[in-house]
Amino acid sequence: MKTNLLSAPFQEEVKKTVSLAIPIIVAQLGSILMGVTDNIMVGHYLGKIGLGVAGIANSIAFVISSIGIGGLAVVAPLISKAKAERNIPEINRLFRAGLWVAFWFGLILGALGFLCIFFFDVFQQSAEINAKSPSFMGIIIISNVFTFLFLASKQLSDGLSRTYVAMIITILGLLFNFVFNAILIKGYLGFPALGLNGAAISTLCTKILMLAGILIYLFRAKTFKKYLSRRYNPLPVGDLIKHIFKIGVPSGLQFFFEIAAFSLAVIMMGWLGENQLAAHQIAINVASTTYMMASGLGVAGGIRVGEGRGLRNIQKIRMSGNVALIIVGAFMTLMMILMIMLKRFLIGLYISDVEVIEIAVRLMLIAAVFQLSDGIQVVALGILRGISDVNIPTWITMFAYWVVALPLGYFLGFPLKQDAVGIWIGLWAGLSMSAVLLTTRFYYLVNKMKKSEQFSVETAGA
Repeated sequence: MKTNLLSAPFQEEVKKTVSLAIPIIVAQLGSILMGVTDNIMVGHYLGKIGLGVAGIANSIAFVISSIGIGGLAVVAPLISKAKAERNIPEINRLFRAGLWVAFWFGLILGALGFLCIFFFDVFQQSAEINAKSPSFMGIIIISNVFTFLFLASKQLSDGLSRTYVAMIITILGLLFNFVFNAILIKGYLGFPALGLNGAAISTLCTKILMLAGILIYLFRAKTFKKYLSRRYNPLPVGDLIKHIFKIGVPSGLQFFFEIAAFSLAVIMMGWLGENQLAAHQIAINVASTTYMMASGLGVAGGIRVGEGRGLRNIQKIRMSGNVALIIVGAFMTLMMILMIMLKRFLIGLYISDVEVIEIAVRLMLIAAVFQLSDGIQVVALGILRGISDVNIPTWITMFAYWVVALPLGYFLGFPLKQDAVGIWIGLWAGLSMSAVLLTTRFYYLVNKMKKSEQFSVETAGA
């Protein structure tokens, strides 16, 4: 990876990547804060049962929706590629095809979600949680349809390097969700007190408003008018719907494998005891925040690589990949240092229980170490998505999390009696394996493009 860090092209690429990434990061943090707000308000107003219902229902719904969330992320790099090619009709077709894909993701994954509701007893929760969760989860699953449509819409603005659009709407959505929660849970301003379901309806209303907001902006702003002209409506989109599904489903499975693996790690922590589970939740909550920041860089890197792909410029593809990896490496190294230095302070924000703190301190040290691996692997996935390479990375993530991370974590945690630390060492090993293999894959494909007589990235995902 030869890169002159002082060269003007490198510094220009850094500026463009960072300017793209910051709004994406803010929007993703806004989405996290929306969930945090829900949990705080439900816990405050309705107590531990309400918090338990919201926690498990949201977790199950999120694991299911992760396939759609990851799958739709492939559209922005395709739009960035079409923009570099100055192919305005293709951008219009990609936008419309993305909306159709989002609709079908909503129906298919929604049906899977309602199947989970029908067999909710399999999750072995208490009788009260079993009774209250289905209606709450049903509303959340319906809201996911609007989430997918919003994500599909934001692919247009993100792919055209207008990432601030989704950021502003997400921040407004966060504020609306807070207000709707207060009104609907407790029944203020003449509204009926809907309790737990009020929080779910608040989420549904917020998602509908966010979708309406971004669509109104896209169709009214001058920046996007030429891409959304009605004269392109007769152009068919069936081929692009198939193509987005073809590369989107593997991309979604990459996200699913990681999310599901960490969800199973939570279950294993529960086998060890309440203290270990609480310590795990604290450490993973801190690590998840930095992960979302790194994933924003991954999205930005994918958009920049997609532009290089559209320009058929191997040097630009390599440069964009280099910059994204270097930035995330520097950022996550800083996060690692801060987590080591501030570990007791951060843990103290969550809990004062001495036993939990001592376990969490050990886990926080491992979380700090795997920051670098976690950041590199999520950015590597992003830049590979930029060249539409999704099939091999999907197998890599499945191998890293389900063949390395979980079995090793179980073996260290239980047979070798390393407890919670053993499970986290397994997670670190899986993340490191993923980081090494995915980064190697990217540079292998770039070198393959360079050596080929005719530059073609269409074969990269084979």
